[in-house]
Amino acid sequence: MPEIFKHLITIMWKQLRSSLSVFIGLAAKVWTFMSFICKKHLRMIIQHQTIKYDTVPLPPVSLHRLSLVKRKILVLDLDETLIHSHHDGVIRQMVTPGTPADFVLKVTIDRHPVRFFVHKRPHVDFFLEVVSQWYELVVFTASMEIYGAAVADKLDNNRNILKRRYFRQHCTLDYGSYTKDLSAISSDLTNIFILDNSPGAYRAYPDNAIPIESWFSDPRDVALLSLLPVLDALRFTSDVRSILSRNLHRHNMF
Repeated sequence: MPEIFKHLITIMWKQLRSSLSVFIGLAAKVWTFMSFICKKHLRMIIQHQTIKYDTVPLPPVSLHRLSLVKRKILVLDLDETLIHSHHDGVIRQMVTPGTPADFVLKVTIDRHPVRFFVHKRPHVDFFLEVVSQWYELVVFTASMEIYGAAVADKLDNNRNILKRRYFRQHCTLDYGSYTKDLSAISSDLTNIFILDNSPGAYRAYPDNAIPIESWFSDPRDVALLSLLPVLDALRFTSDVRSILSRNLHRHNMF
């Protein structure tokens, strides 16, 4: 009996150790998976947190420097730069189905009513609020005026910061695409530059442009926020081309 009892105890102990090993291995996998999920959600929370760019009062030296240069003009494209939109009848949308639009425009084109579902690029309202304090803002879009003006009105939101506007009729059709003549806005090219996702739009003024990646639907996009430090500094220069001409390699990236 004692031998049988010892044998049973040995078998039970081996089974217990085996079960314990399996349990520890399973627990470790569950812990690893839960840690991964928690970290993933934490990253998403951080990415979606409202980000601010503090506009602190300028010291006297900076105020003096700013007084020596002209207030500059920042020209802003609309579609895929500040917003993305699609209209009725579009079969292949760039936006995930079911994503609500920030606003809907109802316009009449060639006597046909058309609805545009407009999505605002992340942080665009804050971006406009900040840069309007630094620059004179001008909208220049290759879109039709009836649409572009309505979008600009929504982005302006009665703040009176997007007063000057240029549309398709102010563009030049060149090699099948619309180009934008910055000299039509200001003859002084030292104090004007454009933010546009399409290099073809400013091909005649590469030294007066800041490229930006096209935006369609990514809610984590922070491109506009990332530009604020550059735009903050650029207003102090006497000629924007002295800085932006060093950025030419980026024009072909987008």
